[in-house]
Amino acid sequence: MEFLKSGIKTVLGGTEPGQQPSAAETVEKLVDRVFSSTLLEDRRDACRALKALSRKYRIEVGAQGMPPLVQVLQNDGQDAEIISYALDTLCNIVTSEEFDEEADNPAVSVNVGEQFTEMFIKSPEHVTLVMGYLDEYDFRVRRAAIQLITSLIANKTRELQELVLVSPMGVSKLMDLLTDSREVIRNDVLLLLIELTKGNSNIQKIVAFENAFDRLFDIVREEGCSDGGIVVEDCLILLLNLLKNNSSNQQFFKEGSYIQRLAPMFILNSSNASDLEDSAWTPQKVSNFHCLVQVVRALVTPSNQQQVVSACQRVMQKSQLLQALCDILMSSGVPADILTETINAVAEVVRGDRENQDELSRVLAPSQPPRPAIVVLLMSMINEKQLLALRCAVLYCFECFLYRNSDGQRAVVQTLLPSSATDVSSLSTGQLLCTGLFSTDTLANWFSAVAIMHTLVENVAQKEELLRVLLATPGGQRPITLLEQCTNLMQQERYRLQSKVGLLMLLSVWLAHCPAAVKALLETQGTMAYLTAQLCANEHDEREYLVQGMCAFLMGLCIQFNDNSLPNQRREDISQLIIKRIGQETFCNKLNEVSRHEAYSRACKQAQIRAKGASELLLDYEYCKLYKGLEALIAKLVSGFDVDGIELTELTLSSEASALVAQYKGIIRGMDAQIQTLQQSTKELEQQNTELKQQLEQEQSLKCQLADQNTLLKAQLTATAAAPEAQLNGQAGAGGAVEVGGVGGGGAVPANDEELNAARYQANMYFAENIRLTKELETLRQQLSTEKQRAEAANETLLATQKDQEDLLELLADQEAKLAHYETQIQTQTQTQLTSEAANR
Repeated sequence: MEFLKSGIKTVLGGTEPGQQPSAAETVEKLVDRVFSSTLLEDRRDACRALKALSRKYRIEVGAQGMPPLVQVLQNDGQDAEIISYALDTLCNIVTSEEFDEEADNPAVSVNVGEQFTEMFIKSPEHVTLVMGYLDEYDFRVRRAAIQLITSLIANKTRELQELVLVSPMGVSKLMDLLTDSREVIRNDVLLLLIELTKGNSNIQKIVAFENAFDRLFDIVREEGCSDGGIVVEDCLILLLNLLKNNSSNQQFFKEGSYIQRLAPMFILNSSNASDLEDSAWTPQKVSNFHCLVQVVRALVTPSNQQQVVSACQRVMQKSQLLQALCDILMSSGVPADILTETINAVAEVVRGDRENQDELSRVLAPSQPPRPAIVVLLMSMINEKQLLALRCAVLYCFECFLYRNSDGQRAVVQTLLPSSATDVSSLSTGQLLCTGLFSTDTLANWFSAVAIMHTLVENVAQKEELLRVLLATPGGQRPITLLEQCTNLMQQERYRLQSKVGLLMLLSVWLAHCPAAVKALLETQGTMAYLTAQLCANEHDEREYLVQGMCAFLMGLCIQFNDNSLPNQRREDISQLIIKRIGQETFCNKLNEVSRHEAYSRACKQAQIRAKGASELLLDYEYCKLYKGLEALIAKLVSGFDVDGIELTELTLSSEASALVAQYKGIIRGMDAQIQTLQQSTKELEQQNTELKQQLEQEQSLKCQLADQNTLLKAQLTATAAAPEAQLNGQAGAGGAVEVGGVGGGGAVPANDEELNAARYQANMYFAENIRLTKELETLRQQLSTEKQRAEAANETLLATQKDQEDLLELLADQEAKLAHYETQIQTQTQTQLTSEAANR
């Protein structure tokens, strides 16, 4: 410190005894020296002094020294030392961290670095100026420039991202620094890129296409993969920034075979059993592994494009990455947070992919006897001693295993059904879920109810199969169904609210689109009375409001999917119960309570279950999805009945009006039938037209073939006729040889005549066949023309009929409007007469 003071005295000169200049005065003199000094050494000493003062007197140096420091960067670029001092000073001014030297200074606010950053970037050329010094190879200059840009981005991320994008080759310069042989520079650039790529898809794409994936994987491999240090974590965080919510980079990552390079990093070194104990999992390795799993999840998270997710899931299965993750699940000594995140990753890798789901179902735990991994995971889920995050992860994994997996759903339901072949001593999925459902642990009840619910999602067949599940009762009484047991538990006072919420979700999904389940519920004693009592209760607790809303939704499902097979539990009967005991408006208000609850907004956001505490586990994503699709329909259905159980949409009209409406309806039905007949005729005519066209094409093709054959025969006939004439001319010139020739060739002339006659006969036959085909072609063309005319006439008739139907519909609408108006007038007059009679009495 004494050396620093002596250096400042050297720059500023001595002061009079007893006078100590203030910090502002000292900074002012130094700034003036930087501005006015002509010697480079003086400006360098002043910059060195400003750098020393900037840690303790940041406000004074920042307020007065920023312009001269920028001037140094502009004019003194040839001197690396003064540039490094200027960059370091600016970095101290804009950094967001608090220095130990300024801890006692009350004038320093929390966001003083952000304020100075805003001042610095008001001129965009300042950022471009600093970016230019990244090309300097000098260690002090390059590192100071990197640290300054990092601090600027940390304070004003969005603004700096835009400035870097418009800077010439800005991103490319930063990517080139990753290959710097000096590890300190490379590591600082990693931190800069982490800040730069946050939330900006354009920069993420540029960085990815600047060969970032290859460079990052090279660094990770050099540093020891998951066993490496903090640099590996920085590389994986940058990799995560590039992939998260960026479908272009995800596709590029998959097509570049980088998933295959990622898979070996998940293979644990199991050569020594002690290596897998907790001692091998250092805090840094835990952080690295956590980032690795996050990278995998960034590729297959359900919020990504489905096409990209499916492609990545297939590659992960083929590259043995899924198998490596499953091996981690079944390994001992894995830290709880790593195990939890790995379960979530496995869940998303198998979600919706049948091959991956089948592979997970075949994984066995290394136990005696070996058990399926799904069973072992469910044992953890219903164990109240396990961490909440781990239990939530297991449930999410089970949900993803059953997602669009009808075979998996059927297999789980089959374990609940009685079977003589089942080994009673072995634990099955169904036994574990029933154990959790009837446990005294509230969370186990909720987890098990939601797990069973997911075996029924979008699978009506399994909903009907689950109705066959029978449970033994104590005392040798008759067994009861699972549905009866669920309704009995729901009505018990000792059953806690969270458990009731789980059962209500299970019953709601069970009843949706399954009339058999609705009938079974209505046959259960006391269920409708319990639901009615819940809706009539005046509770003021927010959670009780949620239960009431879920009860209203369950009762609405009993109306919507009721097949009216029970005499006293038809749709109209339940609607009357709601109207007279609860009230339509009260029912609709209770029904809306579900969507008003904060748990509903949390559950609707994503399929993964996230909860900071056990009390936050209330609603599930699939239940909210079902509720969202049926809430309005149920509210409209219940509002559509009056006090007498008659649907208000069927207006009670007079006999004449009813007859008129019936007449119009009959006309419309007749027109619809006529339109259907004409449409059918049009289809038949179009089919005939197509067949005639095909026949015509065949005939034309045959005609062409015959024409070609005819031409060939004519050529053969001409050649055959010319050959005897040439032979006879040759014989006439050889006098004495005529007789010999006549003896030798007398049999050839008749043979040539026979061939000539046969050729002529065959040609005549082809001519006749050609004439016949031509006539047949003309006939087909005439038929085609006739059919086209008939088709056009049928289309015109169809258009006219449709126009008549539209006119009739408009007329019917006018009549219905008039009838409604007359009905309103009649009701008004009737009410007036009743009022006048009451007044006269």
